[in-house]
This record gives sequence, C-alpha cells and structure tokens, in this order.
Amino acid sequence: MSGAVASDLRARIAAGEILVGSFVNLGSPLTAEIMGVAGFDWVVLDLEHGAGDELVALAQLQALSHTGAAALVRVEGVERARFGRVLDHGAAGVLVPRIEGVEDAELAVAFCRYGGRRGVARYNRSWHWGLGTRSLDDADAEVVCAVQIETASALEAVEGIAAVEGVDVLFVGPADLAHSLGISGGPAGPELLDRVDAVAAAARAHGKAAGMLVGTLEQAAAYSRRGFTFLGCASDSGLLVQAARTTAEGLRELKGVRVG
Repeated sequence: MSGAVASDLRARIAAGEILVGSFVNLGSPLTAEIMGVAGFDWVVLDLEHGAGDELVALAQLQALSHTGAAALVRVEGVERARFGRVLDHGAAGVLVPRIEGVEDAELAVAFCRYGGRRGVARYNRSWHWGLGTRSLDDADAEVVCAVQIETASALEAVEGIAAVEGVDVLFVGPADLAHSLGISGGPAGPELLDRVDAVAAAARAHGKAAGMLVGTLEQAAAYSRRGFTFLGCASDSGLLVQAARTTAEGLRELKGVRVG
C-alpha cells in the first residue's frame, strides 16, 4: 500500500471528511503517477472500463505509492478472485460495480476482509513480501469497500445496502443509473439529482459516505451541496483529450495569422 496515505483513507471517510478524486483509465503507470501528484485524495484505477488489467494495475499502484493519493481499484464485478488480486497488489480498497442489492454488498465486504472470505497470503506487496508486522484485523480495518449504486434495484435497496457493516462508500454511477431509470440529462440533470438524494440520505443515516463521479467542477459543487462527500471529477483520458482539443483549437486559430 501507499503507506499512511492508504491506511488513513478509511478513517478519513468515516470522519466525514470531504475527499476528492478522479479516475485513471488509460492503463498507464505514468498517467496514474501524474494523477497522484496532482493533489487528489484518491484515484480509482478502472479495471471495469479502462484499458489496463491486473498486472498493469500493479505497476500503477507502484507508481502511486510515492504520491499523496490513495489508490482504489474498480474490479470487474463481485468475484472473490478479483478482489484478492488487487488487494494483494496493495490497493487501499475496491470500488465494486453493478451492485444489485444487500446480498451483493455483503459479498463485497466479505471479499475485502480476512475475517470474511479473503484468502490469507503474505508473500505479496500488501504485506511487504512477508515482512509486514500488522495483524489480519489491522489489515481488515484499513481496506475501503465502496459499492456502486448504478441500477434501479440498487437505488430501491439503498437503505439496506447502507446498513451493511463494512460498506464505506455508496458511489453513484450516474450514466448507468440514469440509463437504468430511463432518464436523461446526465449528472447535471435535475431528475437524476432528485433521485440520488436518497443515496445521500441513506449514507448520512448510516454513517457512510456518498460518492459521485461527474464531468465538471460545477457538477461536483452541486452534489457537494446535496451531501456527497466522496467527489470524483473526470479521468486521465478525459482531462488529456479536453486539454488536447483546447490546444489544437487554439493553434488552428493561428493558421490565418501572419507575422509582419
């Protein structure tokens, strides 16, 4: 793990701190490192929709280890082996997509915990290759379990999901949730904003954090005002293409400029 940065993330979530982050989906250790040194509290290495795999995620975790950002990994689904691999690599926690209800949330927590269904092995990076001295209970206390509320069934069951011990973050997937609910307008759409108030309320009632990924700082501010404290904005690919397009457009404007 990334030292104290990784081990402190869960405590900071529990304390209700506003934590800001972004996604990393290019499958590059270099862009992961850039995002890490940029000043985010956390980043999510995206194995569900991103370009990398578990071996690439290992290199990205190494690249992030000297930065101030704690690294979560979005796994492909609720499968025990997926959790164990990235946690053994040293991830601070997991982001679990496509949660449908309480049973999925309970499985996700169990796969994160040695006290649950996580396999015990210490010859890996998360245990400093066998030299780590913490206890299994201490390790369990550090791992963040964030579950995604991105289906109509998950939204309907959000109170029960929030009540699951060990779930730390209820993280809305705005595109999937909007699609599942049959509404349009994206993260800034008033209908989605109104529907996800239930997520923030459930999180608040059960001492959890409500999370959201948005595309703009204005959208992030809107969700912050509604009680979301685990705020993600953009991604490495999104920021790169946005900056590249702005620069290219500016340079094209110079084509007609003559000097002298």
